[in-house]
Amino acid sequence: MAAPSDAFVLPRTGRTVRNRSVLAAMTNKQSHEDGTLSDEEIRWLTLRAQGGFGIITTAAANVTEKGRGWEGEMGVWGDHQLPGLTKMATGIRQHGALSLVQIFHGGMRAPEAINGVQPVSASVNTEAGMEGSTRALSGPEVSKLVEDFADAARRCHVAGFDGVELHGAHSYLICQFLGQQTNRREDEWGGSYRARIGFLFAIIEAVRACTPPEFLLFVRISPLIEKMGIHLDESLRLAEDLARAEIDGLHISCWDVFQDVEDEDERLMTKRFADAVPNGFPLISTGAVWSANDAQFVLDEGADLVGVGRVAIGHPDWPVHLANGAYDPQRPPFSAEHLADAGLSPVFIDYMRRWKNFVE
Repeated sequence: MAAPSDAFVLPRTGRTVRNRSVLAAMTNKQSHEDGTLSDEEIRWLTLRAQGGFGIITTAAANVTEKGRGWEGEMGVWGDHQLPGLTKMATGIRQHGALSLVQIFHGGMRAPEAINGVQPVSASVNTEAGMEGSTRALSGPEVSKLVEDFADAARRCHVAGFDGVELHGAHSYLICQFLGQQTNRREDEWGGSYRARIGFLFAIIEAVRACTPPEFLLFVRISPLIEKMGIHLDESLRLAEDLARAEIDGLHISCWDVFQDVEDEDERLMTKRFADAVPNGFPLISTGAVWSANDAQFVLDEGADLVGVGRVAIGHPDWPVHLANGAYDPQRPPFSAEHLADAGLSPVFIDYMRRWKNFVE
């Protein structure tokens, strides 16, 4: 059985990940208004590469200027962002980690107050906290967004990143196309399961067409969001379909890898997806992992790589301790001084105060 400190070879390309740890994408609000990277955001990620993570994933980066989900969001929509992207990619590579940019569009979670335009989605949608509702994208607009994702991926390649992760989780635009409730279209982009996954697969095909074969491509999904019509049976079916696509792995966002799924099947979420995909197809599982024992549990459930978020905020060198099975690092609340020493800017520390009991 694999251990968290073991290296892993990505089978499609033969690229080696130095250990099984993945820094998952995390909002940190440290980018500039025009989507360019700040030195603080570059430092935050390069410190985690220096700390031993196998794969470093950036914060969600928008593929269009009008699809932003929050202030301080990273962008990959324009060539003016290339210098900062190149600096970040170079810093991560120098410390021995593989680098991914998580690319996305906010969809119905792209507020008009930030973007100056009515949010768009697969269909007319609304949710708690939204002002009004979205506008349904036209067919040509959907096709243009596919191009925008591909252009963003090409830009990431030019900057020197090893690959991208398509953010199909957490209720953002790709996820909105996947959901039975949020995608009620009657054209080729909606309705049946095959039509609803079409947007995601069109993006995969477009990214592959404009980047070299060695460029890594991962997909992140939320297995279950009932209010959007994201159901577990379809997510498992999607995993099977993705395993046959020209991608390098699937990342499941579990929120809590130890939480029971409330049905008659006793298997936890990671195990279900590991059983659904063919042997050898890489699976990343993320959610509430803290200790070395937690990481080993995820691998024992069938994942190949272990994604973490919050523990990496407080402990930039988390991966180097994973060979010690008893490693159980300090948990929140953290002092602001501790977080500053861990490479968080005042903006990021202030953002983390929104997470209950994370900052003293």
